[in-house]
Amino acid sequence: MSRNISSVNRKSPLKWAGGKKRIVDEIKVNLPSTGKKRLIEPFVGGGSVFLNFEFDEYLLVDTNQDLINLFGFIKTQPDRFIKEAENFFIGNHNHPDFYYQLREQFNQSTDPYERSLLFVYLNRHGYNGLCRYNKSGGFNVPFGRYKRPYFPREEFIEFSKVAQRASFVCGDFEQAFLAAGEHDVVYCDPPYSPINRTSNFTAYAGNKFTDDDQRRLVECALKAKQRGVSTLISNHFTDFTQELYAGADTLSLLSVQRNISCKGSVRGKSKEVMALYSGS
Repeated sequence: MSRNISSVNRKSPLKWAGGKKRIVDEIKVNLPSTGKKRLIEPFVGGGSVFLNFEFDEYLLVDTNQDLINLFGFIKTQPDRFIKEAENFFIGNHNHPDFYYQLREQFNQSTDPYERSLLFVYLNRHGYNGLCRYNKSGGFNVPFGRYKRPYFPREEFIEFSKVAQRASFVCGDFEQAFLAAGEHDVVYCDPPYSPINRTSNFTAYAGNKFTDDDQRRLVECALKAKQRGVSTLISNHFTDFTQELYAGADTLSLLSVQRNISCKGSVRGKSKEVMALYSGS
């Protein structure tokens, strides 16, 4: 069955650095989905991809436990969660004193539900949609100073509807590949290999994604290909990734606007690559 996402236009409820909402159509063109029943994402991130693809099932994996817990609560108890999360968007909460107080509360909490509520607040009030932890596991994104942070009520509702067909798992990307079978297609959005090789801005969840991890991902894609599973991987287009994906069946290049840098003058378009390892 051919999948068509042209009529789907859902937004993630989260601000997410490196989110793929802007290039969903390009992913659609390059991701083989005919006859596939399940989409697997080993790096689900903010969820923009699966939200805009209509599959019977989704297997969504990420190493960030806070993210996976949050998605689980939106799936299983959306009404309660949305109501309680919205309370952090009223009153005087959009103030640096409150932000740093709640950030500390988040870092001290061991309760998954409380952390999920605060995660939404921090995501929408913190700087530039970043999700960053220090070496001790503490969330350390500074206050964003937005005039009126947006509460994504409708986005949560839509997310919950699609999430009924999804399984959310916290773990390494290899777990996702081990579960992949003939009725699955895999889309990978790993932490990008840096354009500047001295940069280490890949530690979104507290663990740096190394060159060896990038190679391990390709090995997983090649093994999945032998089982008839197709995998599409996105990344920066650099000398390193050009060599890394030399064995891919097809490479597609595109220019994408990036807004992560704190310096507006150096924000702009970067060249990206999509590498397809076709299992059919």
